[in-house]
Amino acid sequence: MKILTLKSSGNRNGSSNALAAEFIRGAKEAGHSVTEYDVIHADIRPCLGCNRCGMSGPCVQKDDYEKELKGLIRSSDLLAFVMPVYYYNWPAQLKTVVDRFYSFTGELTSMRKKAVLISVAWDNSDSAFDVVTAYYRRICQYMDFQNQGMIIGKGCGTPDMTKRSRYMKEAYQLGKSL
Repeated sequence: MKILTLKSSGNRNGSSNALAAEFIRGAKEAGHSVTEYDVIHADIRPCLGCNRCGMSGPCVQKDDYEKELKGLIRSSDLLAFVMPVYYYNWPAQLKTVVDRFYSFTGELTSMRKKAVLISVAWDNSDSAFDVVTAYYRRICQYMDFQNQGMIIGKGCGTPDMTKRSRYMKEAYQLGKSL
């Protein structure tokens, strides 16, 4: 299986990327190929709502999304959404990637991709992830993605906290189980 990890932390050595690394290690050990894509450091512009793509592309914007990321999404079997929680929601850069699904919604929906969510927050309450998980589930439903699991790293405020948590093993096991 071809896995695309969409990483969205400004801190390349942060907690969400630490969990992603364990997920990737497990997935590779299980024989899957993994491509990592850092959406926060890419030139991906927001959807303009111009509808020139007619939901079947191409997008009028000639940014990294149109030049490379859309092709990576098309060629993958599973999308791993990797994120820290910022103000109880998805990071803007990753939400922008999802908004740009618009330019090939019908095609993408028909591909019946698989998806996982890997998310961390300093906050250790269940409610810290309410919006994050609800949006992920809704995107899976709307895009006909098959949810393969979620790693919800509560209380992972620093990489050291994360590396000592049970979530490292859970992320590895999720990758290995695919």
